[in-house]
Amino acid sequence: MVRRKKGGSVPGQLSLFDFVEEIQQEQEKSTEINPGSLNISLQLRNTLSEGLKYSSLSRFEVACRMSELVGVEITKSQLDSWTAESKEHHRFPAEYLPAFCHVTGFKQPLKMMAKLVQCYLLESEEALLAELGKIDQVRKDLSRREKTVRDLIGRMKADM
Repeated sequence: MVRRKKGGSVPGQLSLFDFVEEIQQEQEKSTEINPGSLNISLQLRNTLSEGLKYSSLSRFEVACRMSELVGVEITKSQLDSWTAESKEHHRFPAEYLPAFCHVTGFKQPLKMMAKLVQCYLLESEEALLAELGKIDQVRKDLSRREKTVRDLIGRMKADM
């Protein structure tokens, strides 16, 4: 993909829109879903383990803070079971994922899941930039419509 320089951007750095376009092209290449391809058990375990390593909190602290947020007791032992490859029948409950991401500050599990269903997870400023892009696109569309209507009015006046 050609990396375009936008006003004020770092040379060679993709704009948000170029980034989204690049990802869409990648997704178009990999839209086929094969049987079993969405079994993310091992991938989720590894990503959760990464998040626990990423966090400055101990597993005990993560479990305690998650418990407070979800209103259900979560233990260090449960976290260990949910992340251990050898405990394949112990599954991390999806309803705990927001609490996990909030406590650890690690959003990769959500990003991984979003990518699997061809969605994007935009954070704070990225989301606002995307909204500005949508506003800009609406503005351009309205400007084109306005020009069309003005041209039609001009032609109608000329025909009179």
